[in-house]
Amino acid sequence: MIHVVDVTKKYGKLIANDRINLFVKSGELALLLGPNGAGKSTLIKSICGLLRYKGSITIDGFENHTTDAKRLLGYVPEFPSLYPMLTVGEHLEFIAKAYRLENWREYADELMKRFELADKKKKLGKELSKGMQQKVSVCCALLPKPMAVIFDEPLVGLDPHGIRELKNVINDLRDEGRALIVSTHIIDSVEENWDTAYIMQKGRIARECKRGEITDEETLESVYFSITESERQGV
Repeated sequence: MIHVVDVTKKYGKLIANDRINLFVKSGELALLLGPNGAGKSTLIKSICGLLRYKGSITIDGFENHTTDAKRLLGYVPEFPSLYPMLTVGEHLEFIAKAYRLENWREYADELMKRFELADKKKKLGKELSKGMQQKVSVCCALLPKPMAVIFDEPLVGLDPHGIRELKNVINDLRDEGRALIVSTHIIDSVEENWDTAYIMQKGRIARECKRGEITDEETLESVYFSITESERQGV
């Protein structure tokens, strides 16, 4: 579904992504892990068509800059950017019109209820807390029912209920056959139901780890630190 082939992104002389390759199939939850500056956000923005890069990125076979690809892909950025003078309800209506959705209101109401936004429907974007803005951003990304969804640090700023509900939503999306990428620093919060973990370091994929490769004595967090700490120490 999400296919990244030999993607390189440079900012001047800085190589933010260096020949990145990854593939996330339908019904797969892939984690994108790495320390600050590893290149995770750059890769995500490239996949979403927000940056120019060298290489190839396709969504279900469609080049990622095309309209066909954009209709299939949902994106929840690390920092939500709402329209300050639109209400919560108007944000969802805007997405519905942009994607020319039909019969969308019932699903919009369901999403708002799940994320405790039903009573905030008439609140302006500028009146919402960071956590509430994040919830609206998630709802907007999911409203078109995309077949692939990318979450960039989605748990930051959420309250405990929001974290629990988002994790439930991610699990539901996976069970429905969506292709998912979740970038996060909070490794222990996503250790339950991942399939593949891509651990980035210095703009590259330092290790691609399948869930079945983790032994009973290990955790994903311990594997992550064994890779990133050894890289840092030059081992």
